[in-house]
Amino acid sequence: MGPQPPLRLTHHFRDLPDPRLGRLCRHELLDIIGIAICAVLCGQQTWADIAFYGQDHEAWLRTFLRLPNGIPSHDTFRYVFTRLDPAAFQRCFGEWIAALSAATGLTHLAIDGKTLRGSGARAHGQAPLHLVSAWATARHVTLGQVAVADKSNEITAIPRLLEILDVTGAVVTIDAMGCQKEIAAPVRDAGADYVLAVKDNQPRLLADIQATVEAYLDQQPDPDAACQLETVDTGHGRREVRTYVLLTDVSKIRDRALWPDLHALCFAVNQRTVAGETSLEARYYIGSLPGGVAAYAQVIRDHWSIETHCHWVLDVLFREDGSRARRAQGAENLAWLRRMALSLLKNDTTCERSLRAKSAKALGDHEFLLQLLSKVSGDKEGA
Repeated sequence: MGPQPPLRLTHHFRDLPDPRLGRLCRHELLDIIGIAICAVLCGQQTWADIAFYGQDHEAWLRTFLRLPNGIPSHDTFRYVFTRLDPAAFQRCFGEWIAALSAATGLTHLAIDGKTLRGSGARAHGQAPLHLVSAWATARHVTLGQVAVADKSNEITAIPRLLEILDVTGAVVTIDAMGCQKEIAAPVRDAGADYVLAVKDNQPRLLADIQATVEAYLDQQPDPDAACQLETVDTGHGRREVRTYVLLTDVSKIRDRALWPDLHALCFAVNQRTVAGETSLEARYYIGSLPGGVAAYAQVIRDHWSIETHCHWVLDVLFREDGSRARRAQGAENLAWLRRMALSLLKNDTTCERSLRAKSAKALGDHEFLLQLLSKVSGDKEGA
């Protein structure tokens, strides 16, 4: 038997409950998990793809997996992952996630929802799976996810997500759906600060913010004042000018006492020019973050990382939106595997290729795959 790869399944998954009846198991749970992790990291997207990957790479997989009865069938992969407890499955990555995020410190956590459209079955009245996930913007790591029945339930799902995360000292940003007093409170209780987008779903708050901003602008303030910041980006035929105004006078916010530790409101204007046509977009935010305008501008801009560096990539690289896994727990667990694979690919610094090219390289280069997997265990011990 050759050298053991740095994938310590017995360490990371030793407490994962096996949902099957022991006497009926022909394949070991750790073998099933190990094959699935490798296959998804190499770009395999369905249960059948995962089984084919196992068959094609069986000789190599046997260097660190037991495989007493060969490679499981695609039905076995589907059966196991549709019965695995998603919360328990996520916890198995907990030590790795904690170590990876601690490497740079958890400073900003973006929370947003994503619908897996292919997971729905309209003919059977089954709505597509909707996941709310937390994304560490600096480290490009998904720290947790919670499944909800539909997007309107993000309001109840976000507090559940916060319960399973350690956000102490971080800044939590959420779009307008999460702009709720019932969400701001647990963020502060957890030792984090919040910056929340405000839209029409909070009409009273929005009106108060707009009145505060208008009163400030009517004073014709100095554009170089410390509470204002302007940034300019150009490239690909576009020019974007972003202007941020931070106001710490929140006396016009009638319900300010209900927003825990409310520190400031922020007015952000994005002027975008493409092919000679200019558009304007204004956004409003509230926050407990005690920093200045530069700090607010940074987290507001970085919040969109969860869309551009996570959700968009999941659809383009892993074709998540087209995934036909429809049983709720199976679809959720497969989605978690994709997020873990994305984090491993993004955190690799040894190969200067696109994420798609890295995934393809891992499919044909076992040494490179082991290098990616070493980030899971953080050491060089065997399985």
